[in-house]
Parts: sequence; C-alpha cells; structure tokens
Amino acid sequence: MPLHPARAPRRGIKVALAVVVLAIGIWLGGHPSWLPSPLRSVFVDNSGNGQLVNQALNLIEKDYYRRVSRGQLVDSSLAAAVASLHDPFSQYISPSDYRSFGHPTPQISGVGIDVNPDRLGLRVVGVFPGTPAAQAGLAPGDVIVAVGTTQLAGHSSDFDSQLIRGRAGTEVELTYIRNGRREVMRLTRESFTLPIADDRLISYHGTKLGHVQLTTFSEQGAGAEVRADVQQMLHQGARGIILDLRGNGGGLIQEAVNVASIFLPDGTIVSTDGRNSPRQVFTATGNAISTKIPVVVLVDRGTASASEIVTAALQDRKRAVVVGTHTFGKGVFQEVQQLPNGGALDITAGYYYTPSGRNLGGGGVKEGAGVTPNVYAPESPNGTRALDTAERVLAAQVQ
Repeated sequence: MPLHPARAPRRGIKVALAVVVLAIGIWLGGHPSWLPSPLRSVFVDNSGNGQLVNQALNLIEKDYYRRVSRGQLVDSSLAAAVASLHDPFSQYISPSDYRSFGHPTPQISGVGIDVNPDRLGLRVVGVFPGTPAAQAGLAPGDVIVAVGTTQLAGHSSDFDSQLIRGRAGTEVELTYIRNGRREVMRLTRESFTLPIADDRLISYHGTKLGHVQLTTFSEQGAGAEVRADVQQMLHQGARGIILDLRGNGGGLIQEAVNVASIFLPDGTIVSTDGRNSPRQVFTATGNAISTKIPVVVLVDRGTASASEIVTAALQDRKRAVVVGTHTFGKGVFQEVQQLPNGGALDITAGYYYTPSGRNLGGGGVKEGAGVTPNVYAPESPNGTRALDTAERVLAAQVQ
C-alpha cells in the first residue's frame, strides 16, 4: 500500500486544504470496506439505507420550494454523516477542496498559524514569523472560538479552517480566548511561503550546538531538509543537535520515518493497526548520518501526530532526551479515500504505536496522553526558557 504516491488521494501535507495549518493526521490508503459502520451503512451497505438517503435527496431536489443543487445536498449529507462520528480528526472533503490536493505548494494565503482541534474551536500551537498573526500578537495557547459571527465549537476543524482561509488582501475577524479573557482581532490575509525547517549554529558557553526547527512533515521533503541541515551543522563543528518540534502538528508518516532515520540506523520507528486495516511496521531506512552524537528533542503541547512518532521513537530507543512539556497525544491515523463525486473521506482508521508498544492517544485531554518529557521545561512568556533548558541538557552530554 503506497504511502507517498505521486498524486493526492493519500497525502498528508498540512497546508493544501487550509490557510491555517491543521494537525489532521497521518494519511494512508484505504478501501470503502474499512469505513466505520455509520458511514458504511450509508455509502456501501445493501440494507436499503443508501436507497433511503438517495430517495430523500431526490424529494428535496424535486419538491423543495427553492431550487437547490444536487451537489450541495450531497456535500452537506456526507459532511453530516462524518460529523456524526464526533471525531475531530475525521472530515468529508468536498470535490473543490479535494482538487487542491493534487497541487501541493508551500505558498499559502492566510494569517500564518498552526492549530490543533479544541472543544471550543481551534487552539493555536504555532505562529509563523512575519505573518499577519505574528504581527498582531496572536500566540500559542490562544483558542480561536469564532470567526466573524460564526462560533466554531461543534464544527469540524476543516469547517473552521475554511472560515479563516481566503484570498490575500481580504480581512478576517478572529475572536479568541487568552488566559480566560475573550479578545478580538482583525487581520488582513497575506500570501507567504511556509517554511519547512530552519537551522542555526549556537554556542553554549563555548560548546557548538546545532538547532533545527521543523515546522511540518510535509510532502515537500521534511526528511531531506532536516538531513541536509544536520549534515551542514556537523561539518561546522556542532557537537550535539536540538531537534525542535514545538508547534509541529504532523504530516506524512513516511517523512516522520525519514527524520527518525537520520538518528536511528535500524529497527522499528512506528507501527499502525486498525479494526479493518492490517498491522504495518515502519522501520528505519538504514541511512543514518548521526547515530552517536547527542540529541535533544524539544516539544510542547503543539507537538502532535508525526512529530510525536519521531519523539517517541527516539525516546523509546534511548537515542534522545526529550525536553519540554507533554505533547498533544494524537495516537490515531487517518485514511483518505476518494469518492465517486470527486470528493473524499478523510477518516480515522486505526491507532499507531511507538517502538515500545505505547499508544499516545488522548488528544491532550486524557491523563498521560502524549509523550512525557524526560526533562520538564515549561515555556516562559518570552519564549526562551524551554530552549535554554534544551541547550543546557544537550551541552551537559557533550562535556
């Protein structure tokens, strides 16, 4: 089963569908028979439910007092069916949105935030420098509860993101909660290029350390870019590497394997298992370039999905020290399956497990969800405390 096909049906980049960047999962291929029973009964079951739905749509199209689009009815019906699962990571993708899957690009138009689903709307886990959100002061931890006059609670993350995205030059009003207080800001959307990774060489009391911040495990080549950054810093004399995954909401599972394989020469990275999907084990690619140099992985509440796969693999295999706070806790993966109308279903199909057999699920809600850091380091208001701790921990390993 291909994990990284040339075309879109099973992709996992975070930016194709939304101006904000959503942590909506690790996408694999699938088959309609793997659908959860509430959806299978509508789409592929022979019990008569499918015929009933079709009959109802025919009556609405024929007898409703205003002319309605059949496509609109189908889109709304499918979206409602997926919403009935009460799963923030599952969604129906309309034909127009699904077409954008085939044209991946790091150039996006929006306000420049990375978000995770929240019961009140969308929780900001990252703000990209120089974007409208950064300039206006939106910060990680803020929870967006309304866009314009529309409240976000109770809707899918895809629905919420569609309200925020839009053409460059247009305005959007966001209502958000910070420290228990509701605030409102008005932003003008802009076009910008989403960075994949950023690296720099730092000196900690005379010790050279490499810092790589990865923002997404996208199809644009997160693994290749991190590999190049690590190689460059090692050539410049770095004696340890900080892999900064704060605010990274995930992406392609294969890119997670590629990144972990930079530091692990062999063995299991992650395994997946679903109710109707076969167990699959993903192992290191065998071309590690840094198997002994000390590594610290820096994480926070916004570290999710593919980011947690890398973090947990390096932690389980005793290859890195994890510094920061508990990660998000997204222990499930999604499958994207194309539908005859040109749209697609992106639904949760199973769990993933770390090399030691842990499932990290809980979505930041259940006790013990996510990866527990080896060294706890909450972030400070100026954003430097956790990084300072990571530098200190790493430097101590290379002395």
